[in-house]
Amino acid sequence: MSGLIEVSIVMPCLNEAETIARCIEKAKLGIQRAGVQGEIIVADNGSTDGSQAIAKELGARVVPVKEKGYGNALRGGIQAASGKWIIMGDADDSYDFSELAGFVKKFREGFDLVMGCRLPVGGGTILPGAMPWKNRWLGNPVLTFIGRFFFKCPAHDFHCGLRGFTKAAFERMELQTTGMEFASEMVIKATLRKFKISEVPITLHPDGRSRPPHLKPWRYGWRHLRFMLIYSPRWLFLVPGLLLSALGIFLTGRLSFADFRIGAVEFNVGTLTMAGMAVVVGFQLVAFAFFTKVFAIAEGLLPEDPKLTRVFSIFTLEKGIIAGVVVLLAGILLFLRALWLWKQADFGLLPSTEENLRRLIPAATLMILGIQGVFSSFFMSVLGLKTVSRRPPATAAT
Repeated sequence: MSGLIEVSIVMPCLNEAETIARCIEKAKLGIQRAGVQGEIIVADNGSTDGSQAIAKELGARVVPVKEKGYGNALRGGIQAASGKWIIMGDADDSYDFSELAGFVKKFREGFDLVMGCRLPVGGGTILPGAMPWKNRWLGNPVLTFIGRFFFKCPAHDFHCGLRGFTKAAFERMELQTTGMEFASEMVIKATLRKFKISEVPITLHPDGRSRPPHLKPWRYGWRHLRFMLIYSPRWLFLVPGLLLSALGIFLTGRLSFADFRIGAVEFNVGTLTMAGMAVVVGFQLVAFAFFTKVFAIAEGLLPEDPKLTRVFSIFTLEKGIIAGVVVLLAGILLFLRALWLWKQADFGLLPSTEENLRRLIPAATLMILGIQGVFSSFFMSVLGLKTVSRRPPATAAT
């Protein structure tokens, strides 16, 4: 029987007795309208209001999931699914499961991930009272913009809860998260792995429950944003680090010789101090970008990156150590020059404190960068070894 099932509809459930029956009835209608063999799975995350009994009575298959969390519930239901296509959606009656034909059509066209789109920009509709204003005008548009910008994802509604995917694609995603981030991780990994992604316009209906929803908009919005930042070392570390370094290097180079003025603002050794700090912090952020990328690939959180492989083919431990030592020596030479000038004054007061700082601040900055460069190279090498060790062993040709 399981071989005949094409579509599995998975609904995570936690005390949804008020709405689960309507969702199951609509899902049955959706399967019938789509002309497919299907099953309905209720992934119960510990309901105490009788949701399980209602679902069983209506012919749904209830899969108990002990581990708490939105992601855990969905993972448990998806793993139990028999269909080659999975459609997931909340059991609060905000999604109309009777309108599933569009998803099935996209599956037949060969798409791996089919996102529902509630937002008008993607052809969707949000009925009055279906979405709080902060989600409608702030949360979803901003998070979707960030997701599309960071990851080049084609979806116009990054966090729509009604979506479909093939069972094979789900297994290739190797999702790790257990909470609300599960939805973000799915879209990000599908995009990074170059899956075929499409979307279907849907209508979002008002929540059918009398109690408040489990979702806490500000808290979960921050969790989704944090997750996207963590999954994008380029925008979290690399770009800010490069901009900060470039600004710091320019100001340090300019102020090491003389003050300068822009309009009514004069930049002097005080600015030079902050510029040196910017160079150091910027370098550290760039290093963090590489550390995070290598670690994420080693742990299977991100796919292999050909660009990073090319960087490692050029940047080696030895080259990093040499570069760091050269920068360190440059800083030491500047410091020795400052020390020699101090000796000329019999280690007493120098004629100009500002001129002395113009020598000491760049010297200290270069020495810090040199030391960071040497030890960052060693640390990168350790992470690189871990990446290599997790790769599957090569098999002999047959």
